[in-house]
Amino acid sequence: MNRLFLSPGSIHAGDLILVDSRHPYREKRCPELTGVPTPDSPVLLERRAADAFHALMTAAEGWAHILPVSGWRSRRDQQAIWDGSLTENGLPFTKTFVAKAGCSEHETGLAIDVGLADREPDFIRPHFPYQGISQTFRDLAPAYGFIQRYPAGKESVTGIGHEPWHFRYVGKPHAAIMTQRGLTLEEYLSFLGDHPYGRAPYPTEVDGVETWVSYLSAAPTGATVLDLPQGMVCTISGDNMGGFILTQQRTSHVRNTVSRP
Repeated sequence: MNRLFLSPGSIHAGDLILVDSRHPYREKRCPELTGVPTPDSPVLLERRAADAFHALMTAAEGWAHILPVSGWRSRRDQQAIWDGSLTENGLPFTKTFVAKAGCSEHETGLAIDVGLADREPDFIRPHFPYQGISQTFRDLAPAYGFIQRYPAGKESVTGIGHEPWHFRYVGKPHAAIMTQRGLTLEEYLSFLGDHPYGRAPYPTEVDGVETWVSYLSAAPTGATVLDLPQGMVCTISGDNMGGFILTQQRTSHVRNTVSRP
């Protein structure tokens, strides 16, 4: 066994953290950011998300047709967007399409808004229809770890209006599971609560490799102790609520490989 100690603060970091009005973004460190090229200036994303976005855009042949509109934002930037929309569009519109500062996924560096490059983009609601190159991008997104974060019909779950343009990096295999099951991130994290670590992990595949996803509640005080069997590759993400999501694969190596927040 390989024993790990997960600090209380690590609940608030990782690719699967839920950030919304009830679960503000608590990570104090700035994400490790990488630029995504645009005609004017780079849009910044967290490094893993940026690498996956590059691969997705290349696979979709989207560089000539799809424009990255908005990626990482500082809390100050998010507050300015909220204030500007409130003045220009009023409270009902702003509450529907703009998160308050501290409650926006854009502050994580894991979210990106995209629009078609054939028109000047609306910064808050860029045009990204369910057809053509936009739909090709959308269809390919789960294979590269992205989900359309705010789908139609789930507004009461997410607290945000339908946004065809907003994509969130959650990584493999989570994007594929969510898309296949029609789950939002909120619903997926609830679903994983029925698959506790060590008792009932959820089986799936990543690139043909057997994979298990499970949930581990954080200790009520102090570090959470996790015992991993030898010969496993394990990725750990906090959920920003009260626990961790573990993604495990078997490896032929004797030593474990662990990636954690």
